[in-house]
Amino acid sequence: MSEPKWYVIHTYSGYENKVADSIEKIVENRGLQDFIYEVKIPTETITEVKDGKERQIERKIFPGYVLVKMIVTDDSWFVVRNIRGVTGFVSANSTDPVPLSDEEVAKLGVETSSVVVSYKVGDNVNIIDGPLSGFGGVVEELDTDKNYVKVILSMFGRETPVELELSQIELA
Repeated sequence: MSEPKWYVIHTYSGYENKVADSIEKIVENRGLQDFIYEVKIPTETITEVKDGKERQIERKIFPGYVLVKMIVTDDSWFVVRNIRGVTGFVSANSTDPVPLSDEEVAKLGVETSSVVVSYKVGDNVNIIDGPLSGFGGVVEELDTDKNYVKVILSMFGRETPVELELSQIELA
C-alpha cells in the first residue's frame, strides 16, 4: 500500500464544513480509515476590534477548498468525488488528482510538528541567534505549535517584549 498524501478538493463556496463532515461520516460508516486519514479546512484566527470590543473570528484561508490526507484508490476517489458539494479534485484532468508536495504542505501549515523545549514560562533564558544574540531575558509566552516564544528583555532600563523562534533561545 502506498503512503497517504494530501489532496485538495474543490467545493461549492460555503460547503466546506458540510463536505468535511460528510467525508468524516462516510469514512466512519464504510470503514475507510485505511484510505482516508484526515480532513482539514485551512483557517486562520483573526482578532477583530469593533466598537471597542475584541472578537476572535475564524476565517477560511482558501474558501471553496478542503484538504484530505488519503491514499487514492478507485473506491476512495469515488467516495470523495461523489459527496454533495464537491466539484472535484484539484488536478490537471478530472481523473488523476495531484497531491500537494511536502513543501506546499509545510507552507500551508497543514501538518504541524510540535517541538519539545527545555524551558517554560517564567524561566530565565539567553538569546543565542539573531540580532539580539547575547541578551538574556524571561520567557513570558510560549507556543510550541507555532514555533513562537515571547521573551521580556531589559533594554535601556526598560522591559521590552521580543518575539522569537523557539530555536533562538536556550535555558540560562
